[in-house]
Amino acid sequence: MTSPGEATSPLPSDDAAVDAGIGESRWPPALAVVAFMVLNISLRVWLPGGGLRVPWLLPSIEGVLLLVLVFGDPARLAARGRWVRPLVVFLVSTLVAAALWATTLLIYDLIKGIGVSEEPAELLASGALIWLGNNLSFALLYWLIDSGGPLARSRRATPIDFAFTQHMSPELAPPGWRPVFLDYLHLGFTNATAFSPTDVMPLTHRAKYLMMVQSTVALALFGLIVARAVNAFA
Repeated sequence: MTSPGEATSPLPSDDAAVDAGIGESRWPPALAVVAFMVLNISLRVWLPGGGLRVPWLLPSIEGVLLLVLVFGDPARLAARGRWVRPLVVFLVSTLVAAALWATTLLIYDLIKGIGVSEEPAELLASGALIWLGNNLSFALLYWLIDSGGPLARSRRATPIDFAFTQHMSPELAPPGWRPVFLDYLHLGFTNATAFSPTDVMPLTHRAKYLMMVQSTVALALFGLIVARAVNAFA
C-alpha cells in the first residue's frame, strides 16, 4: 500500500519527461551555422583584405551562436530555457544586424568603386557570401519568432506569423504537422531569390516587414553585384 502522496509523486517527473521531448532537433540549425562558418572563414583566408570590413565579426557571432544552439538546445523545453531563448534571439538579431551592415558596406563600396576587388570571381564570391549570410540570418530569425518559437509552435494548432502550404491545405500534410528549421531555411532562400513571398504567406506585420527588408536587400545586392561583375568581365 502506498499513500496518496506517494502514488502521485512520479507524475511530475513523467510530465517533465514528456515536455522534454517537445520541440525540434538542435542539429539542423547548428549544422547550417557550421557550414556557413566554414565558407565564411575560407573566403576570408582566400581574400585577406578583399574589401570585407571587420572580417572576423560574423564568424565570432556565429561561433557563440553555435555553442548556444548545441549546448543550450533552445528548441526544446529545459530548465535553462528561460535564459537560452532570449540569448539565442539576441545573438540571431545581432547576426542579422551584422549581415545587413556588411551588405550596406559592400553596396557603398560598389557604388563608390572603392575597397572591392576588380576580379569577377572574387567579387562574385564576396557577394555570394554576404547573400548567403543574409539568408541564413533571416531563416534563423523566422524560425525563432514564428508563433513564439519552436517549443510554443509545437503546442499550437494554427499559425501566427507564417502560413505554410501545409497549413492552408491540411490534406497535403500528415496530422499534427509543424514547420521546422529547414522549412524556414527554404523560406529565407525563396524570399531572397523571388524577392516576394512564394509558398509561405506572412500573416503579421513583423513577418511582412522582415520579409520586405530581406527581399529588398537581396534585390539591391544581387543587382549591383551582377552589374559590377558583368562590367569586370567586359
